[in-house]
Amino acid sequence: MSRARKQLRAALSLVAVSTRGATTEVSGQRGLSAWPAPQEPGMEYQDAVRMLNTLQTNASYLEQAKRQRGDPQKQLEAMDLFLARSGLQVEDLDRLNVIHVTGTKGKGSTCAFTERILRNYGLKTGFFSSPHLVQVRERIRINGQPISRELFTKHFWRLYHRLEETKDDSCVSMPTYFRFLTLMAFHVFLQEKVDLAVVEVGIGGAYDSTNIVRKPVVCGVSSLGIDHTSLLGDTVEKIAWQKGGIFKPGIPAFTVLQPEGPLAVLRERAQQISCPLYLCPPLEALEEGGPPLTLGLEGEHQRSNAALALQLAHCWLWQQEHRDLGELKTSGLSVLWQLPLAPVFQPTSHMRHGLQDTEWLGRTQVLRRGPLTWYLDGAHTTSSMQACVCWFRQALQRNQRPPSGPEVRVLLFNSTGDRDPAALLKLLQPCQFDYAVFCPNLTEVLSPGSADQQNFTVTLDQVLIRCLEHQQHWSRLDEEQASPALCSPPQLGGPTPLLLVSHPPQPCSASSLVFSCVSHALQWISQGRDPVFHPPSPLRGLPTHPTASSGASVLQEAGAIHVLVTGSLHLVGSVLKLLEPSLSQ
Repeated sequence: MSRARKQLRAALSLVAVSTRGATTEVSGQRGLSAWPAPQEPGMEYQDAVRMLNTLQTNASYLEQAKRQRGDPQKQLEAMDLFLARSGLQVEDLDRLNVIHVTGTKGKGSTCAFTERILRNYGLKTGFFSSPHLVQVRERIRINGQPISRELFTKHFWRLYHRLEETKDDSCVSMPTYFRFLTLMAFHVFLQEKVDLAVVEVGIGGAYDSTNIVRKPVVCGVSSLGIDHTSLLGDTVEKIAWQKGGIFKPGIPAFTVLQPEGPLAVLRERAQQISCPLYLCPPLEALEEGGPPLTLGLEGEHQRSNAALALQLAHCWLWQQEHRDLGELKTSGLSVLWQLPLAPVFQPTSHMRHGLQDTEWLGRTQVLRRGPLTWYLDGAHTTSSMQACVCWFRQALQRNQRPPSGPEVRVLLFNSTGDRDPAALLKLLQPCQFDYAVFCPNLTEVLSPGSADQQNFTVTLDQVLIRCLEHQQHWSRLDEEQASPALCSPPQLGGPTPLLLVSHPPQPCSASSLVFSCVSHALQWISQGRDPVFHPPSPLRGLPTHPTASSGASVLQEAGAIHVLVTGSLHLVGSVLKLLEPSLSQ
């Protein structure tokens, strides 16, 4: 691994020379974003974001905290203190009429569906979600739109100064990054007088900072699976216990059908808390007797999210004594898996259009650009990757074009945290990619970039070495499927201004490449054929690796190039930042 580290860092130095004209030293202990920010209009917003970034937990402290984890209940109690210091009481949050949603897969999409449905009723909506893709203000939305830079800046400094003024020796002066944004979202929603707030849990549920909400109107649990095991537990039952922590006495909650083990945990959790928990009927039951529902988000798995969103919206409207609820199709409750089934009703016109008009970037998103079709999905768990693969293969069939040259399939992948990249990559093998490309979630190497995408929780060495490990996992998977006589073990090439590592092409498998940043990966994949993508640092000569040079010729002559970007929402965000420049405005 030491040899790989030297090659990776040597390549980075060359990239710095070629793109900036001067060599920049790379520190292995430095966060990804410790570079000066550009002087530009809207500097006040960037100043606020940079100050917010100082609340991120740095990589070394994060590792120490994982080993010496404190009482999570005390962390939640600390959130109550931060709320009080910010000038709010827990009771103030009751005015937000919160819809609180947790889950492993699909909780963000469920929130997006729910928010869009209720906005169609003429209600003023707030929506707090995570992570952001391009700009941090995406996390706090009013009526579906990220709050403006001016509004973000105003509320950030108001909250920051208030917390500074109320600190003393007995407490930590500032909450961490996500806690601060949670507090800020509550302040924004109250100041903007929203009719309701859709609040997506960050991680888990029981001890998540959003769980200071004591009286939501309704709660929801999307599909459960394995994720964040170092924080939530290493079984889906342990994770279900954490997710069920958002249940509140007397507050209705809904869940989609889960495997028997975690569903039993949710049921027991609800009984202990005296929370009425209902199981969502499938979307087909609500479609019966009427036209099929059209969803704005692609993928068969989105139907489960839409079914949950309809129940959350319907329950919220009923609790608020709204009239237009849709005709009930069932009288009385039936029971399945020892849980009462949620009511089956005829979706209203507002609900139908809400589902159809929902947009949620980076989730089963397709961008068509000349010969290139980009498929973007931030799947990062085994269950979500299974759904992603199913969606991608179906989308490929829908996007078949008349043959005007060979068709090429490219995978662009990265994974972070405690995810199992080998398991994720194994699920991607049946997609039959011609090239597998790996890179960190860095838009550019050693570029000032945007403060919105700064990340102090990992070091530069860590992310580059992890990409190399991803490539090695992919190579081993290829070798397992191929004849030993044809396939050779992975080799490391020397550094170039663009390419870090290339795996030589094998007759029986996809060729794989590792790039130093997203910009360089997109330049190689697109070969100048994407009419919108304009590289911030244009190529200065093609890499000399056989795979890169031969692949470039193939991509230049291809009639259609299908690119799946997956494994990390942060990777998808970096790609969108380059492919959709308007998102940075």
